[in-house]
Amino acid sequence: PSSDAQFILDLGHGIYNYDGKTLWSYLRVENDTLLTGYRITNGWARQNYTYFAISLSEPIQNYGYRDKQRMKYSGFWHKNDIHHNFPDMAGREMTAYFQTKLPANHKLTIKVALSAVSQSGALANLRAEAAGLTFEQVKAKATELWTKELTGLEIEGTDDQKALFYTSLYHTMINPSVYMDVDGKYRGNDMEIHQADGFTNYTIFSLWDTYRAEHPLLNLIKPKQGADMAESMIRIQQQSALDLLPVWYLMANEGWCMSGYHAVAVLSDVAKKLGIKDKKAMLEAMKATANSKWMEGLTDYIQYGYVPYDRCGTSASNTLEYAYDDWTIYQAALDAGDKEMAKTFKKRAMNYKNVFNPALGLACPKYKDGSWKKDFSPLQTYGEGFIEGNSANYSFHVPHDVKGMIECFGGDKKFIERLDNLFAEPLDKKYYEDNEDIEEECLLGGYVHGNEPSHHIPYLYAWTSQPWKAQYWLREIMNRMYVNNIDGLHGNDDCGQMSAWYIFTAMGFYPVCPGSDQYVLGAPYVPSCKLSLPNGNIFFIKAPGVSDKNRYVKEVKLNGKTYDKLYLTHSDIMKGGTLEFIMSATPNKKRCITTGKPYSL
Repeated sequence: PSSDAQFILDLGHGIYNYDGKTLWSYLRVENDTLLTGYRITNGWARQNYTYFAISLSEPIQNYGYRDKQRMKYSGFWHKNDIHHNFPDMAGREMTAYFQTKLPANHKLTIKVALSAVSQSGALANLRAEAAGLTFEQVKAKATELWTKELTGLEIEGTDDQKALFYTSLYHTMINPSVYMDVDGKYRGNDMEIHQADGFTNYTIFSLWDTYRAEHPLLNLIKPKQGADMAESMIRIQQQSALDLLPVWYLMANEGWCMSGYHAVAVLSDVAKKLGIKDKKAMLEAMKATANSKWMEGLTDYIQYGYVPYDRCGTSASNTLEYAYDDWTIYQAALDAGDKEMAKTFKKRAMNYKNVFNPALGLACPKYKDGSWKKDFSPLQTYGEGFIEGNSANYSFHVPHDVKGMIECFGGDKKFIERLDNLFAEPLDKKYYEDNEDIEEECLLGGYVHGNEPSHHIPYLYAWTSQPWKAQYWLREIMNRMYVNNIDGLHGNDDCGQMSAWYIFTAMGFYPVCPGSDQYVLGAPYVPSCKLSLPNGNIFFIKAPGVSDKNRYVKEVKLNGKTYDKLYLTHSDIMKGGTLEFIMSATPNKKRCITTGKPYSL
């Protein structure tokens, strides 16, 4: 005997739900096995258009809807019974129901496709990607695709290490996401429909987080995607009413979350490692963004050389981030041959020095009149001039000029002391209890791994006279912040950034300064990694015997020859070859103490 099957389609609610989130929704019954419609929501993306097409394996017998919110004026639709078996439904908080009959031992198969362009676009996506396929076939196809994506990196290690590594790698491939239909149409930042010509359009750019390691990782292992993401950012700037590159971009909307204009860092990294087709468009986008009156405190930054604390509550961190971003523009302009632009932004890249208080040897908020904030706490993570962090962590945010930063700290000895204390001395809860982005599980001493501004810090030992200390702390971070259980990621992954940090650190190197061509060496977490590069070459990383005990690097060899540097270049990796770490239970305190140091302005 057949049996009744029922399901509902709730267009009024979302995962992150609140009153007024859904601005409008529409549902159309095209025939007894096909539904189309759309929903417009308001939130982080203030006007998010989601069109859909839904196909059913069995015909609908009966349907209807209810809307919790009655409109003050709704025309003369009451001439019909629009709530029962009426194929044209609309409302703000609408829930539709559907009834069908299933033959014995049958399941109802529902296929859903989305589009940001149109209902017809969603239907075309559905037909292109799921027509004629069963659930099991779609599942098998997805498994095949993910297996192909994840096997570009192969490691040896424990079961837990493999689970963590491949879960992290999976995380890095979720966002940014493709944001266009199968025909190349996509919704732009101007809310108009555009045609992607020769590139794949992307969205979800959490750039304050992802410029650090997520985008550099994709540039290394997925260069086509990395280049397309860069092109997507340039198109966003060209479509923007404010002439801005994305800050935190979601579904054709700017969300403005966090600080800096880190799209320039991503573009610079792509330009350095992959190349940018239209360098003129890239430089124009960078220049417009880096001189925009819409960026928080930027007009003051250009005028004073720093963001004044009496004009912006996160002035010190804004200054540090703008200075680094300016360095990436300097690099891009230099490589593109624009000497005048390079000169301007090289000078601006040194503005980080303007917020270093020489009396403290730390970055500190500074007022418009040039005086320093009084009663300043370098440990407090809220209200002290730093976004989602404190001076104890943020003062290390000068990745483009680490040698100059060390001088601001008072020299090598004091810099090492600051690094040592950051990792060794616990941060009292009173310093982060008012900061929702920092929790105890994210901390290693006072080092905040669960939030992104600190991710490069352990690698900074490479510029000091005690580079081996990075090898100790990197393994501690890996062991404590990444655990193979359901809540084992200690912090906010932030669109793949924490996971990308894990991947790089497991391999034994990290892009401390995106926009340069260097990866700073640490120590591998796993004994072997095979990196199958998109150009067909293979790069092997070997660390036989590496363990919690044997965490120190005694010697490094590149293609069988002793390698006396604390960094690799992008071209070193892309050529293929073998990087071998000879591990030890005791540190080698003679290796690269004064030579072989990474880049510094």
